[in-house]
Amino acid sequence: MARYGEARLPEGLRLYAIGDVHGELAQLEGHHEAIEADLEARPVEDWRVVNVGDLIDRGPESAGVLERLTGLDNERFLSVCGNHDAYLRLFLDDPEGAPFRQWMSNGGGAALASFGVDRAIVSKGDRRAIHSALESALPAPVRAYVEGLPDKLRFGDFGIVHAGVRPGVSWSRQTADDLHWIRQEFLTHGEPHDVFVVHGHTPVGRIELKSNRINIDTGAGKGGALSCVIIEGSEIAALGPTGPVALQIAR
Repeated sequence: MARYGEARLPEGLRLYAIGDVHGELAQLEGHHEAIEADLEARPVEDWRVVNVGDLIDRGPESAGVLERLTGLDNERFLSVCGNHDAYLRLFLDDPEGAPFRQWMSNGGGAALASFGVDRAIVSKGDRRAIHSALESALPAPVRAYVEGLPDKLRFGDFGIVHAGVRPGVSWSRQTADDLHWIRQEFLTHGEPHDVFVVHGHTPVGRIELKSNRINIDTGAGKGGALSCVIIEGSEIAALGPTGPVALQIAR
């Protein structure tokens, strides 16, 4: 079981984990610049940058976020699928069966607009017409990137997911629905899981470090900042403008 301070990354690996982006391209680019500066100041043998999902919706530049991530080294820059990313995948796969109204009520219209789908088409609510316009507007590499997003990633004792994990269920048996959506059962569970969980999904005012998890969704796309943490060995720090900033466990 993985508690903070005991859970470890593989030797020589540093992770930079970025919270829910929600179309905030400028903030994402700012973190990429800060990561580059940190790597120059503190070189390391191996490193990865991992987004915890919800790359799109709400913010103004969902298309720009996906285009940037699609163009980066896909061995260094990784993302897991969030529930908002899953909305897009479901709609692309089956526009009639997808939870379209739920998606639109949760910021999906901003994503469609950023891809260049005419607002007049969206306002009519004709799913087939919207689907056709989206397929025409979405570059093939971007679509492949979204459709290929994994639901979870693991590095040593650290598990990267979007929403959380089902307590009492092993890492290998977690379901996509829980990994994308779970809240209270996970957030109120104080005992360790078989991985230390790095997640987003539930916005908090500042990075929330617990003994069994860390929440790095600090409200980007809702007026909040986009956060990034550095994980190395068994330690986690926030990435500040001039490098690592110590975090304290929230009681």
